[in-house]
Amino acid sequence: MPEVRVDHVGIAVHSVADAEPLLELLGAEKLVHETDPTGAFRWAYYLLGDASRVELVEPVSGEESFLTDFLAENGPGMHHVTLEVADLNAAVAALEAEGVRVVDRTDYEEWGEAFVSPRNPTGVLLQLMEYRGPFTEGRPDPERLYIGGKRLAE
Repeated sequence: MPEVRVDHVGIAVHSVADAEPLLELLGAEKLVHETDPTGAFRWAYYLLGDASRVELVEPVSGEESFLTDFLAENGPGMHHVTLEVADLNAAVAALEAEGVRVVDRTDYEEWGEAFVSPRNPTGVLLQLMEYRGPFTEGRPDPERLYIGGKRLAE
């Protein structure tokens, strides 16, 4: 298994604007708020302390997605835990070799991701993410987007 670390916790919300004040009260600083490449949802990353991050994920009005289904079934709450991996292909291969179900693999220019089904002993959806160089392009404070300022693959 390549190197792995917790990157952030993802929380599904109906509205980032409504949920954000609580994070601000806790001292969180918003790093980015952007739309997913599919256009179905938006996420906002918040930094707490030195390297703790929380992500709020909201649906885009009028768009159906996994997020609208999740919110309809469960309401707002924890959606996933994202684990940064140094090598996504190696991580997926190692998990699958042990019989772990990995689903929804997608590769973008800026990152690759795969999900470990929540039908695992933890009951939690785990997002495996390998950041790529272009992830920081056009985003403010790029070194603050990674834990310790560097992605694991560096």
